[in-house]
Amino acid sequence: MLQNLHVKNLALIDEIEVDFKEGLNILTGETGAGKSIILGSVSLALGGRYTKDIIRAGADYGFVELTFVVENERQTEKLRALDIFPEDGAVVLSRRLMSGRSVSRINGETVQMGLLKEVSSILIDIHGQHEHQSLLYKKNHLEIVDAFAREYIEAVKEETAAAYRDYKSCRKELAEADMDEAQRAKELAFLKFEADEIEKAELKTGEDEELELLYRRMTNSRKIADGVAEAHAFTSEGEQSASEALSRAIRALYEASEYDGRAAELYDQLVEVDSLLNDFNRELSDYSKSCEFSEEEFAAAEDRLNEINHLKQKYGNTIDEILAYADSQQEKIRRLEDHEQYIDTLKKACDKAEKKLKQQSARLSRLRKEQAAILEKAIQEGLLELNFEDVNFEIHFEALADYTVQGTDDVEFMISLNPGQPVKPLVNVASGGELSRIMLAIKTVMADRDDIETLIFDEIDVGISGRTAQKVSEKMAVIGRKHQVICITHLAQIAAMADCHFVIEKTASKDSTKTDIRPLSEEESVNELARILGGARITDTVIKNAEEMRELAKQTK
Repeated sequence: MLQNLHVKNLALIDEIEVDFKEGLNILTGETGAGKSIILGSVSLALGGRYTKDIIRAGADYGFVELTFVVENERQTEKLRALDIFPEDGAVVLSRRLMSGRSVSRINGETVQMGLLKEVSSILIDIHGQHEHQSLLYKKNHLEIVDAFAREYIEAVKEETAAAYRDYKSCRKELAEADMDEAQRAKELAFLKFEADEIEKAELKTGEDEELELLYRRMTNSRKIADGVAEAHAFTSEGEQSASEALSRAIRALYEASEYDGRAAELYDQLVEVDSLLNDFNRELSDYSKSCEFSEEEFAAAEDRLNEINHLKQKYGNTIDEILAYADSQQEKIRRLEDHEQYIDTLKKACDKAEKKLKQQSARLSRLRKEQAAILEKAIQEGLLELNFEDVNFEIHFEALADYTVQGTDDVEFMISLNPGQPVKPLVNVASGGELSRIMLAIKTVMADRDDIETLIFDEIDVGISGRTAQKVSEKMAVIGRKHQVICITHLAQIAAMADCHFVIEKTASKDSTKTDIRPLSEEESVNELARILGGARITDTVIKNAEEMRELAKQTK
């Protein structure tokens, strides 16, 4: 659950820290006090977009930090799969917002936005003020069904997607292979030209590297030859050479070696040095000869390198890549030379891929419909509990004309809100307040299926009042028994159900305006309910009404 929210330098917030509790956390306050800023800051911490004007005037940055306590083992497993490990049972998400950029961290380690959003989706679900409008788009209905059925269809969805990719790849190859005789002849001539050009070059792996080394030696042969000649002069030629000096030293030490053992050992070492120097001089002489290049040899190496580099520009960065390209062109030549057989083979492969995709799509559709029937019944019951007295809710399936990566199902939510009326598409029937309640029913059902511990509702009470508001409040209390719920509301019926009640207040001074949030005691909570009920003037009757509402809420819970 979300244990702590820390916000600094955002909009009207100077700095606040909130400790949320288990169950139903209610946030209330006057219009314009900054209620949406509080939950908006949560969205920012989870990777939401922002503009620089969200940063408090005069501040260099904004900061949001969320601390989650993770006790659900399945949540822990999902986090571990992303290499996120709770520290002492906690996961801390933070985001520092600056003009034009932001830095996100998980447990103090900087992370990419994609990972932050993946982790967020495991820990929390936010229902914004206008999210119920997403029900108006039919494409979202399939997503809701699949989210509900995830545990049962996930593997089959992946297999269907893989089968779809194979089928589309095969169809693409077949379409590209479909050409008339003139096109085929033209393509064949081009392929043979490229293959022949590579074949005639008679390339050998590693040849280019050897040639480049040789070319560098040739280019610098004069410098190499001068250096070798000078070294040879110092070691083996002339009276001042190292070889002549060693010979003199050997002659000088010879007589001493006849009389003393230690002198004999040194004499032997000197003879060995002389032998090594002679070997070195022979190798140096041989190397000197290898550094002699004719103009013809230099031109041949240069021409060969130019030929290889020309082929690299056209066919690959290395000789191995060029040879691989030649092999692929030869394969295309074989296909075109036996074009009818190639097309026939492709068609059979496409038929096989389509058959597999059809089977996978049918299997996926069957599982979807089984789970959709359960979802349909659960939403129907949830709507009845939310004061839809004569509602009839159905999930309709139709087969698409073509395959998609998600199979062939076209899903649409249908509803009838009046007895005797046939179900119609949701978009054509429901009002804003009705959509809000339908989404609440869906969220309630989904909450029983997924592992998300924390649910946030931002003004779920839009467009409702009276008995309907009471039903919604009871539903919120039910969700709060199994999940942590954080809810902004304007309705006393919902606020009365709070397990923990917070008030958001805006205070203005001469120099600044600030938004703060604080938890309310039981007495303060009753007074806040009275404010919501009574408006500008709070009488004893209103207070008594608020106390009664709070008491009834406790009994209901």
